Amino acid sequence: MIRKSWWKILTTVLLLYTFIAGFLIKVPHVGNLYGSIRNFFFHVPMWFGMMVLLLVSVVYAIKYLRNPTTDADIYSREYAKAGVLFGVLGLITGAIWANYTWGEAWSNDPKQLLAAIALLIYAAYFILRNSVPDLDKRAKLGAVYNVFAFAMLFPTLWIIPRMVESLHPGGKGVEGNPGMGGDSLDSVMATVFVPAILGWTLLGVWTTTLRIRFEQLKEKQPVNG
Repeated sequence: MIRKSWWKILTTVLLLYTFIAGFLIKVPHVGNLYGSIRNFFFHVPMWFGMMVLLLVSVVYAIKYLRNPTTDADIYSREYAKAGVLFGVLGLITGAIWANYTWGEAWSNDPKQLLAAIALLIYAAYFILRNSVPDLDKRAKLGAVYNVFAFAMLFPTLWIIPRMVESLHPGGKGVEGNPGMGGDSLDSVMATVFVPAILGWTLLGVWTTTLRIRFEQLKEKQPVNG
């Protein structure tokens, strides 16, 4: 039992550690961030988790296109749902942080807008699926669109934001906040930040596996009438 559940135990431990240490450790004084810098342990890992979950989703989409199976479609769909949820949580935690640092939750900053566009592209994925009544066509069309949606993450989240002026760290002309990113990540914050990424990502996988089991059970239920 423990051998099968070790990663779930690890997830729980990592998230407990993230919450406890995240609110108790001494954080560096960076500009006007003050205590809001602790959001770094929640906001940024959400985007890391989103990328991992959506990557798994597109892998199963490609797997479906190569060998169409119901399970591959379920895995792809449910991981996409979890990834989008993490993306929405990333936007919300980012808006809360922006409210303290930029003076307003939504300032139409390019990185905010592009992140929203990326999520809207995935929202269209679910709308497209629900608009096709035929199950096989729905799965195939969804798989093709999933590949497109994942490809669009790179220009919207990683390329364009680095080419335009932005208040967000990583934008053109913005080096970021000292001690908060890349090689300059504060060593004390890193002791929480790295476990937070792993913990949140594993939580996404955990909840998705539960959803997958539920959907698989629904598929196996006989249709009455």
